[in-house]
Amino acid sequence: MIGFLAFSISRAWQGFWRNAAMSLAATATMTLMLLLLAGFFIVQNGLLAGLAFVEQKVEVVADIRDTASDTDIGTLQRRIEALPEVREVVFVSKEEALQRFRDSRSAQGQEDLTRYLDANPLRASLEVKLRNPTDFGTVMDSLRADPVIERVKNITDLVNQVITVTEFLRTAGLAILGLIGAIVLFIIINTIRLAVVGRAEEIEVMRLVGASDAFIRWPFVFEGALVGLLGAALTLGAIAALAEPLGAFMFDFFRVLPIRVGTIAREVSLLVLGSGLGLGVLGAWVSVRTYLIR
Repeated sequence: MIGFLAFSISRAWQGFWRNAAMSLAATATMTLMLLLLAGFFIVQNGLLAGLAFVEQKVEVVADIRDTASDTDIGTLQRRIEALPEVREVVFVSKEEALQRFRDSRSAQGQEDLTRYLDANPLRASLEVKLRNPTDFGTVMDSLRADPVIERVKNITDLVNQVITVTEFLRTAGLAILGLIGAIVLFIIINTIRLAVVGRAEEIEVMRLVGASDAFIRWPFVFEGALVGLLGAALTLGAIAALAEPLGAFMFDFFRVLPIRVGTIAREVSLLVLGSGLGLGVLGAWVSVRTYLIR
């Protein structure tokens, strides 16, 4: 068995360089297709990271009654923090709320009108950050049931819009990734088939001298694996060289994107290596099978 594998690998290496033009063309096609697949995968991950970042910004804001004591507020804050749907609870005092309003007016280049007021009209509040935006209903009901809370801001429409957009983009991203994968598979199979067609005479001669299907097939399969691995290596090299400028472009494009190419290097490497090897083996297997079933 080991001897047969060694023989098949040796034949694959010889076949690759014996038909160097077609082999290099198949490798170049493999590299371009893997770059397309990896590029979309990186962009999709960046988009999903951006969506997750937006989801984390969804929060429930509850205004606290002016008559509430510090003890009542502390008790409420601890109770809300204990909810499994809650990631973090931030208490905003009346003074902090007023300062935020002033900073916002200043950032917009507008006059601070609060200096003409005799008293601070803003209320203290609790900002509840959620683990999942879909859990907002449970948190809102829990806050409304507490006598310390005067009003809970309704974010139903906002949450529904965020959930609708994120689910659509996630589904569309997976569908497009699958479509690109199918296109890549089709192109690679046909590219490797051209290489096999160029050696149809060699296959016929081997069949005439009594070679078994396995004896004919496995060298081509290993040759396809070689094309896939070489294409994957070239793709990873190109991605490594472009990682820094690509990461900067993605950050500038998405603005709030908390991701760099380096943070998903393991996933990209596994995708490229797995796809390259799998496509090369499958393409060679399907291409040679055309001749063996005649």
